[in-house]
Amino acid sequence: MLDRTQLDPNDDARDESSSLASDSDSYTAAPQDTSSRGWRSPSELLRSAGRYFVALTFSSLTRRIVSLNLIGLIAMLAGILYLSQFRAGLIDARAQSLLVQAEIISGAIAASATVDTNAISLDTDRLLDLKTGESLPSEDSLSGIDFSINPERVAPVLRRLISPTKTRARIYGRDGVLVLDSRNLYGRGDVLRFELAPPTAEKPGIAERTMIAIRTWLNRGDLPLYRELGPENGNGYQEVQQALDGKKASMVRINDRGEVIVSVSVPVQRFRAVHGALMLSTQGDDIDQLVTAERLAILKVFGIAVGVMIVLSLLLASTIAGPVRRLADSADRVRRRIKTRVEIPDFSGRGDEIGHLSRALREMTDSLYNRIEGIERFAADVAHELKNPLTSMRSAVETLPLARSDESRSRLLAVIEHDVRRLDRLISDISDASRLDAELQRQDVEPVDVRRLLNTLTTVANETRQGNDVKVETRFEGAPSDMFSVPGHDSRLGQVISNLLTNAQSFSNPGGKVRIVCRRRKGEKGEKGWVEIVIDDDGPGIRPGALEKVFERFYTDRPHQGFGQNSGLGLSISKQIIDAHGGRIWAENRAGPLDEEGDARIAGARFTVRLPAI
Repeated sequence: MLDRTQLDPNDDARDESSSLASDSDSYTAAPQDTSSRGWRSPSELLRSAGRYFVALTFSSLTRRIVSLNLIGLIAMLAGILYLSQFRAGLIDARAQSLLVQAEIISGAIAASATVDTNAISLDTDRLLDLKTGESLPSEDSLSGIDFSINPERVAPVLRRLISPTKTRARIYGRDGVLVLDSRNLYGRGDVLRFELAPPTAEKPGIAERTMIAIRTWLNRGDLPLYRELGPENGNGYQEVQQALDGKKASMVRINDRGEVIVSVSVPVQRFRAVHGALMLSTQGDDIDQLVTAERLAILKVFGIAVGVMIVLSLLLASTIAGPVRRLADSADRVRRRIKTRVEIPDFSGRGDEIGHLSRALREMTDSLYNRIEGIERFAADVAHELKNPLTSMRSAVETLPLARSDESRSRLLAVIEHDVRRLDRLISDISDASRLDAELQRQDVEPVDVRRLLNTLTTVANETRQGNDVKVETRFEGAPSDMFSVPGHDSRLGQVISNLLTNAQSFSNPGGKVRIVCRRRKGEKGEKGWVEIVIDDDGPGIRPGALEKVFERFYTDRPHQGFGQNSGLGLSISKQIIDAHGGRIWAENRAGPLDEEGDARIAGARFTVRLPAI
């Protein structure tokens, strides 16, 4: 099994000292740079903060966070502006107030404009025909008399009632013809002023058209379009038509500038006789001014919310984008710097995804550096191990022409043949060890029946015994229904057991036995347990100081065998395979009977393999 070779300690010391020197240089570079820069002025600190803020602002992740938050906030604002309940409530309240105002005005018009109390024309012939006891006609009989609306009487009353408000009033006769319009009412001494249309009407600008389009989109909904009808088309208004039928009615429309128009119409009647209709309507910007003021208040709150959202988004991005950028920069430095270790920032204390990413990157980087160092050590060990047989072969080849006897030449040829076999064995084991990791990564993990594997290997070992005629026995502990299955690669696990059996047979006395015991071990809470394989032999055992060294590459300790009979890679490859399967392998000596001094004798070596069970 083990042919021990010594490495030159001076080489390791030189390598270690050079590596420590390079590490110390890399570690002390930062403090020297800091001391040389000295104290930083406030302007430099502000410039550094500004550069950090610009870098943070133009980060792709920061832009995405701010943009997504802004989109959500803008969508909420658009919904509030579009579905504002304040506008609907304001329109309802305005319509109710216009109805009350219209009833008051229509009552005043009916009382003052339809009857002349100072001059009532009656039929004198009918008075002469009255008999004794008969009286003048009653109010009910007068209700049938047809009184029309006198514009001269209505105009002063209507002007006094409408002037304090911004409401437009129109009075229609029973035939739907316009009688009075508050826009055309003027008092005594008023100057008549008529706005004439310009000879060439200019179209509104882009800004005005944009505002009209936005206002129309916000206010339109399912509202009908308001059109200004002629003086003879009063019946074209639905509410006027209903008022002429003696009913109250209201309508909400929108004009071509996107302004809301609320109009109500009530009948003008006296003694249940309808003499006309009064229509009150709001001005184009009456309701819109109130709605605009309310929306401006919403926009102010929106502006404050945007500022708070941007600040919070930047703070959130600084806790995400900043650490991620530092991790990315460190990973890039790891890619570019090979000779010295690069420390990955430690955010594992955060407890979130960034902390998990930092922990994973740190573990991955440590594993990468350990793998690189392992490859370097493996290359150095391979070079050292190959140099020994090559040096011996070179000496034999150079000495062969100088040999004077056939015996000397035969002895030199035997040395050359021995070294060639040793080189072949070394190269084969080195090739197997070098491609082991790649094969384990490429192959899929499958359930391996350890019971069947051990029985097969035991049968093969007993049928192909070595020269010392050592028998192998296998025993399984536990209930017959116990399953001895592990996840892994059956060929590689078989290689481990075969290496251990060959090693135990080579150290056992002629006619001895190698015993294999397989058992189930309970795992901790939440684990499925372990499958443990114990291989015992009756050999001389292992020196106490070599229980860990036996798993090192190229380590051999076989005093009873000739030099160079083993490569020293068998147990190292076995440990590498078991580690890849998530298990453990260790060596120990079995205690035997006490000697004369009362110390326990070594009864043999024991190798234990523990693998996670299915």
